[in-house]
Amino acid sequence: MKKLSICLLLSILFSACDKPQPANTDAEAISADTVIAQVGPVAITQKQLDDRLAVLSKEDQEFAKTSVGRRNFIHLLVREQLIALDAKDEEIDQSDVYLTALEDKRAQLRDIYNEYATLLLGRLWEESMLEKGILAVTDEEIAAYYDKYPYEMTIKQLIIPDAQTADAVWRELKRSKSRWKELERQYSKAPEQSKGQEITFMPGEFIPELEVIAANSPTGSVQGFVKTAQGFHIIMKTRERRLSLKDAAPRIRAILEKQKEDAALNALQNKYKVVIYEQDE
Repeated sequence: MKKLSICLLLSILFSACDKPQPANTDAEAISADTVIAQVGPVAITQKQLDDRLAVLSKEDQEFAKTSVGRRNFIHLLVREQLIALDAKDEEIDQSDVYLTALEDKRAQLRDIYNEYATLLLGRLWEESMLEKGILAVTDEEIAAYYDKYPYEMTIKQLIIPDAQTADAVWRELKRSKSRWKELERQYSKAPEQSKGQEITFMPGEFIPELEVIAANSPTGSVQGFVKTAQGFHIIMKTRERRLSLKDAAPRIRAILEKQKEDAALNALQNKYKVVIYEQDE
């Protein structure tokens, strides 16, 4: 429902100011299933009013708490039902335009419902795995990981779609790193919002192939080109710093939980047959 303006509400108020006010407007005394208006065969309940008010601005919600505001929002619901009833009498609800639009909306809502159901199952599955201890990470595991990887790295990257161009760009950058921005604008196919941005990560938080290259590169060096599903990457390592265990621990816990989840999913591929039909681009 689009935001309703106070001016609209007031105009309805003036047109309906002679209508009787409901006898009981005490919010605590009105239950969700209380009928607050009747339009022919259609009952309008308090819940319907509450649901509509929930999507409005705070200003309009405050106005709805007043007796005047409440009455006028009820008049809006009544108006909608009057129009809907008459439209049905005129058989507009049997028109191709109406039925097609309604079926499109049903399909859209089914997609939203199915997506929500899948996401909900995923969240509950992860909670179950945590409760069973399958994804649990101990302090000892965190300390052991920190002993191996106590640092974070920062890089910037170019993503080039083909190997020949990537090789030419890489060779040019080896000769002149100062051309990075120019060549990025000209050749990089990285998402627009990430162009010119640096990426900071601990080992285990980023693309494994690029983590290895960055970990074994001196700061300021240009390395490449490395192929991933995104394309051919050229990276420049801009800095590296050691983290404290306190700062690193939450990130390491997330990394290890993800690794354990990936291991559990890999095991499930032995239980459920997975076939990916790849198509040539």
